[in-house]
Amino acid sequence: MIGRSGNPTLKESTFERHEQFSGMNAMTIEGTVNKAFITLVILLGSAFSTWMLYFDGYNVIPMAIGGAIIGFILALITSFVPKASPYLVPIYAIAEGMFLGAISAQYESLLNGITLQAALLTMGVFLALLIAYKTKLIKATENFKLGVIAATGGIALVYLLSFILGMFGITMPYLHDSSLIGIGISVVIVIVAALNLVLDFDFIERGAEQGAPKYMEWYGAFGLMVTLVWLYLEMVRLLAKIASRD
Repeated sequence: MIGRSGNPTLKESTFERHEQFSGMNAMTIEGTVNKAFITLVILLGSAFSTWMLYFDGYNVIPMAIGGAIIGFILALITSFVPKASPYLVPIYAIAEGMFLGAISAQYESLLNGITLQAALLTMGVFLALLIAYKTKLIKATENFKLGVIAATGGIALVYLLSFILGMFGITMPYLHDSSLIGIGISVVIVIVAALNLVLDFDFIERGAEQGAPKYMEWYGAFGLMVTLVWLYLEMVRLLAKIASRD
């Protein structure tokens, strides 16, 4: 049985709904890596374009909101209809890039260099965990998966509660401030986001081993991108909290 993933787009039952394939029609790790690279390039291109518009004086808030909404809708559709992933994932990357570009530009205007630091840290964590996973230093055991899934679900609930309370003008203590407790919370969230990468690696590897259909390469790339985007955003938030204490 395919291993669980804390990433909601990479569920345990995803591959079980599809027949097995072989040869050119089957999902491969190399193919998924290629699709992930294409998705990342599209996302970065969209983000950079939005970034430039911001520093040229344009109001990119509508782009950020629109990108977030469109990205969320496409993520839901892709999660339930994996066959559509080859068509929806590139569009998702454009929408998500608009959102990330706008958010990153705003952080950069306040704290020069913070986005480059966050991007480098995100890539560093990604490579470190990939090496650790391939060398078996970290193994995606069932207990490990369950722990990461539980932690990820808990974080999602906290963010949802914070959003709901915010609509009534109530701020959740510590979650968004730069106190030592607030920084500690951000560190924990970054760690959980990073550990989701291990589950994603395991999920993609098992999907390739079980002969999932070729279009699942786009689906696997999409799930990996969701985790990387989350990790990057949490890195930016953490660095911003630390910088605000100086």
